[in-house]
Amino acid sequence: MSLPTTVSRRALTTVTGVQVSIPDPDCLVHLQFRRFAGCPVCNLHLRSIVNRHAEITAANIREVVVFHSSAAELRKYTDDFPLDFIADPDRALYREFGVESGRRALLDPRAWPAILRGVVHTLAAVARKREIAPPSEPEGGRLGLPADFLIAPDGRVVASKHGAHADDQWSVDELCTLASGRGQR
Repeated sequence: MSLPTTVSRRALTTVTGVQVSIPDPDCLVHLQFRRFAGCPVCNLHLRSIVNRHAEITAANIREVVVFHSSAAELRKYTDDFPLDFIADPDRALYREFGVESGRRALLDPRAWPAILRGVVHTLAAVARKREIAPPSEPEGGRLGLPADFLIAPDGRVVASKHGAHADDQWSVDELCTLASGRGQR
């Protein structure tokens, strides 16, 4: 499969009905592909993004997060995140960007610490009634793999990463390093 080296201009609709331009003519876009709405591993990762959102914004990066869940399902889990969430239950964007699913998402031992941390965090948050429990049968399954793309204002994909397991995505430090050295006009 040939992965995109440029992204044609398009408007995506967030789960709140806002239109988001990809690429964005004014900044880099960090297009993240995550697993399913309520995924404990994804939730931990997104909290790390939110904790450093001011730093990411200062680096002229816009966060756009895609899930293979419906908008209705995704809205249940995203109210307290200041990010743009895109529902892609038919996986059209996943196919376009070559984002896969596979057993290695959960079976790779490198993912196990994050799975454990995510489950413990989620169970504690559910017990305190701060979050709702993840779905027992997630839309699109639980074997999705993450992927990250950094897209310049002119549409060039200046960096990308296809995850080898459920917790294999860019850290905020990696994202900011990539943004500082690449993709600026």
